[in-house]
Amino acid sequence: MSNSSSITQFLLLPFTDTRELQLLHFWLFLGIYLAALLGNGLIITTVAWDQHLHTPMYFFLLNLALLDLGSISTILPKSMANSLWDTRAISYSGCAAQLFSFAFLITAEYSMLTVMSYDRYVAICKSLHYRILLGSRACVHMAAAAWAAGFLHALLHTTNTFSLPLCQGNTIEQFFCEVSQILKLSCSDAYLREFKLLVFSTFVFLGCFVFIVVSYVQILRAVLRIPSEQGRHKAFSTCLPHLAVVSLFLSTVMFAHLKPPSISSPWLDLVVSVLYSVFPAAVNPLIYSMRNQELKDALWKLMSGLFSEAIKCPSSSA
Repeated sequence: MSNSSSITQFLLLPFTDTRELQLLHFWLFLGIYLAALLGNGLIITTVAWDQHLHTPMYFFLLNLALLDLGSISTILPKSMANSLWDTRAISYSGCAAQLFSFAFLITAEYSMLTVMSYDRYVAICKSLHYRILLGSRACVHMAAAAWAAGFLHALLHTTNTFSLPLCQGNTIEQFFCEVSQILKLSCSDAYLREFKLLVFSTFVFLGCFVFIVVSYVQILRAVLRIPSEQGRHKAFSTCLPHLAVVSLFLSTVMFAHLKPPSISSPWLDLVVSVLYSVFPAAVNPLIYSMRNQELKDALWKLMSGLFSEAIKCPSSSA
């Protein structure tokens, strides 16, 4: 039995104990991480650079890309370093910082996806009032609210979780520090205090989920009332990337936390946790760029401009 005051580090769950597979895990995660950095970085740069993309939809998309970059950077570098150096350790303060950062960014991302569903609802169902309802100030306030909600949620969970006495050792059954895994190390009577906060968070999660569902029900009804098939296709195509990202996010998170214990196993839990913590950040840029011709055109102009500048610089120096 150990007390939280005596714990200086935690031991994370390794993907494998075989050295060759550890190196394979390192290179696989490095590839995913670089893809996420490239994809989200290009979206951020393109939206910031192209004046035509300075609209509410792309402003929220830029925020989503920032959150994706932050969330994957919170988890993967430490996991890759552990595999590369054949270790499982993470310091007590490092675990607290990782838990706070991931809870902050993942909650803010869910809040941002909720805001983006409202943006699509106004664009389709209240198009005549779009600029009034989603002016620059309103967009900044909604984005700030999403970030603030994530910060407050993470602060409450982190301070409450790490104030609990830990009586069940220091081994975490996860490849990163997560609230539910830290709670398994706490004393049974102290667990109830954090459980109440988890129940509250669940109600907030369900509230956002209901808002997204209701928004898309209204969007679907509005799209079906459009007389021309081309108009219906154009209207729904603007919503399809966001709907795909929301579906990916919610399906992986809900399966990770609501799957029945009968099918639970350490290996399955590890794979599912990768799906909801790592996979969306790498795939989201691809989803948005594949279905968005305006974004692809702006990205092509940006790349062409950078390529032209690169050609000019050597010739001018010569």
